Amino acid sequence: MIAMEPEDRKIVLVTRRTRLQELVARYNTVEQARFQAEHLGLDFGDFLAEDAAYRTAIRRVEEVLDAQGRLQRLDRGFLPNFLFPPDALVVVLGQDGLVANTLKYLDRQPVLAVNPDLSRFDGVLLPFAPDDLPKLLADVWRGGRPVREVTMAEAKLSDGQRLLAVNDFFVGTRGHVSARYELALGERHERQSSSGLIVSTGLGSTGWLRSVLTGATGIAGGAPSQAIATLRAKGFAWEAQRLVFSVREPFPSRWSQASLVFGDVKPREPLRVRSLMPEGGIVFSDGMEADGLDFRSGLEATIGIAPQRGHLLH
Repeated sequence: MIAMEPEDRKIVLVTRRTRLQELVARYNTVEQARFQAEHLGLDFGDFLAEDAAYRTAIRRVEEVLDAQGRLQRLDRGFLPNFLFPPDALVVVLGQDGLVANTLKYLDRQPVLAVNPDLSRFDGVLLPFAPDDLPKLLADVWRGGRPVREVTMAEAKLSDGQRLLAVNDFFVGTRGHVSARYELALGERHERQSSSGLIVSTGLGSTGWLRSVLTGATGIAGGAPSQAIATLRAKGFAWEAQRLVFSVREPFPSRWSQASLVFGDVKPREPLRVRSLMPEGGIVFSDGMEADGLDFRSGLEATIGIAPQRGHLLH
């Protein structure tokens, strides 16, 4: 970033509600929240401890950022409608999912991801602690921090809807019934019936994709292919110009085939999926089913590498 005076610096701090705050919002009081949590056999003391630690982290981070520039705090719920200033520094007080969710709404703004509770969160995307901020920010304003680029995926529906993914897309149904669709990659295409398919970025390749591949390999038995073994072991690079798709539990029949079930999505060869589901079809990203797109019969989703990239400060 270009060096500038504190009064000219724009900083956006992205936070989220804790599990305790979510419960209180739903049940109105702490007492009712406690009753509901304990009724489900949950440790309400852990809810309180997490909330206290997060509030402390927010206070510490805000104190540092207030002295460094013009600070605006933003709750995760407002991300879809917020216009980030093009020259802003975006500080995300994690977990990993909040970092991924924030990246989808940025246009090259750098993200400084902070772990609010080192004892609770491993934080693959959270390399820094609140106490690191003073030195980190001095480096940021001098332009001395390295930036790691993150490839994102994009799904475009034939009705004009568009969705981004930082980790992965799921294409399937909202319930537990089989998804029916036509799948095409390059010259290959076939009708399929399955429990849905995953399309993963490099960042997401050690998450849901790894789980799907591990389960499929375990069911099939024997040694996996070199490509699958490598993906299971370490995924692939965050900045790689590729995506990887895997079909979950494909069912071969007279109507459906099951040969096009795993492979790469390249910059000039997107994956195309045409829905054959009268109702219940969905495309969602990064585990956020509530924000998914309806994927009814006749709609086609084109899934490829997004033109924009995420930028994480390291």
